[in-house]
Amino acid sequence: MAEQSEAAERVIAPVPRITIQAFCEVSETAAMIEAAAEDRRMQRARVKVRMGGGAAAIEAFRQAPTPNVIVIEVQGSRSKPLECLDALAEVCDEGTRVLVIGHLNDVTLYRQLLQRGVSDYLMAPVDPLTLIAAISEMFTAAGVKPIGRSIAVFGVRGGIGASTVSHNLAWSIARGQGVPTVIADLDIAFGTASLNFNQDPPQGIAEAVFAPERLDAALVERLLSKCSDNLSLLSAPASLDRTIDLSEPAFDVLIEHLRASVPCLVLDVPHQWNAWTKRVLSAADEIFVVAGPDLASLRNAKNLLGALKNGRPNDAPPRVILNGSGMAKRPEIGAVEFGKALDAPLAATIPFDPVLFGTAANNGQMIAEVQPGSKVAELFADLAASAIGRTEGRRKTSSSLFEPLLARFAPRRKAS
Repeated sequence: MAEQSEAAERVIAPVPRITIQAFCEVSETAAMIEAAAEDRRMQRARVKVRMGGGAAAIEAFRQAPTPNVIVIEVQGSRSKPLECLDALAEVCDEGTRVLVIGHLNDVTLYRQLLQRGVSDYLMAPVDPLTLIAAISEMFTAAGVKPIGRSIAVFGVRGGIGASTVSHNLAWSIARGQGVPTVIADLDIAFGTASLNFNQDPPQGIAEAVFAPERLDAALVERLLSKCSDNLSLLSAPASLDRTIDLSEPAFDVLIEHLRASVPCLVLDVPHQWNAWTKRVLSAADEIFVVAGPDLASLRNAKNLLGALKNGRPNDAPPRVILNGSGMAKRPEIGAVEFGKALDAPLAATIPFDPVLFGTAANNGQMIAEVQPGSKVAELFADLAASAIGRTEGRRKTSSSLFEPLLARFAPRRKAS
């Protein structure tokens, strides 16, 4: 039976553009499926929920074509699940997949359901993420690399240091955690990633965004520039030769390709509020919000957390980083008060250190390269560990929740 573990900790691939029809017997299950349909990972699927269980499904498809996935709820033996599935098989189109939600923990029944071609059996009560994961896995081909984790970093106002945070976070994940990572600079006109990593690549993100019809895995690989063994950069041209008017799904295909190529993708999202930035943020597995210790940052951070909450009901809230704290003679909102006002704990408070950050920026280096043992470098190391699920320390450990994903991305050796 499907294991109902902490699905929120897993990286669940978005469900493809499919049709799903569910036939429930209790209202709680129907409400759960409707909640799952609102999740960001289900935005391409069309979901319809009905009551009546298996009997209603059989009746519905006697004269109508079946969807890609049928979800049927059965309440124990009185629902006659085996007879129901035999009858449903007579009216199902080829290729339709069936997922059963049951209230009976019976291994024999589970085996009999699988023998009849059922894709999965989930024990009620089911949470939305477990259902989404089960449907997603139906369309993941055997041997295909798992999808990588996406981490979006966004500043609540301009000049707050979000790009610096995203670059150091990506560097720390790649170098300190040993996880292959791509940092993608989405600020096409004014991006600074190439400067901060001391790179001058001839191509970058513009080639991918302005010619999506040419985009494939090979092109994405050519557009990446290597910063170190585990870190690659997708840079922005920082050119004003053309205006940047992007559609809402402008980055969808690119991000899909990048997530299929590496275990971790860090997105440096510019300080704008439009359809595509909201879409990129809402679709990320993890969001870091960078704010300053001032009233405007507090207001904007509060508004942003509220705006993102509606589209991410099954995700942990964004993590807030307070950047540039402790500037001499500047009145500030303290970290404790800032967190209380947001009603959310801060993920980190980065102290104001103009010499350290200025030196790193001017040299095209990361903080840990300039001062490896500094408090700021340790903060980024801790953020990197927590961003990929390693909460017990900065160093790589075999018990990490991220380790199975990393292992599956590694090339397999042929048997001798």
